[in-house]
Amino acid sequence: MPEISLTLWRAFVPRWAHLPLSGEGAAHFSGRWNPIGASTIYAARELSTAWAEYNQGFVQHPALIAQLELSGARLADLTDAAMLSELAMTAGIHQCEWRDMLDQGLVPETHKLRDRLLADGVNGVIYPSFMSPGGTCVALWRWNEDGAPRLEVVDPDRRLPKSPASWL
Repeated sequence: MPEISLTLWRAFVPRWAHLPLSGEGAAHFSGRWNPIGASTIYAARELSTAWAEYNQGFVQHPALIAQLELSGARLADLTDAAMLSELAMTAGIHQCEWRDMLDQGLVPETHKLRDRLLADGVNGVIYPSFMSPGGTCVALWRWNEDGAPRLEVVDPDRRLPKSPASWL
């Protein structure tokens, strides 16, 4: 799998503006592509998709939207039928009822695939947006550590706060 670079968009709760690359929200609550305890960055390849995914079709909550630059990432593109076939998967993986499975004490297929891909040195996945038809998202499991891809927030004027003190 070749290393790729992407521009991504991430919408998140403004209170965490000082930690745009933490992934701790996903670690705390779990997600489609990560179990509890596993930091994960969820972002979108399109700004409109980031907004739709953040709100999940519900009330429009305030959000901070940041542009991210990802470089040197090994991502499994699960929007590509050939990649799915290579992984012995089908497009059905995108309909995985991961929340229901977790509620039943089961391990979702998306989490099993994550474990398999991580073991193969893959840093994350590209997958179709559930909330924005035609949009694509990225779940990134490794970033900004030795041997991992680089993920940078685009903030040329240094407007993002450096601590939570800005919210007090």
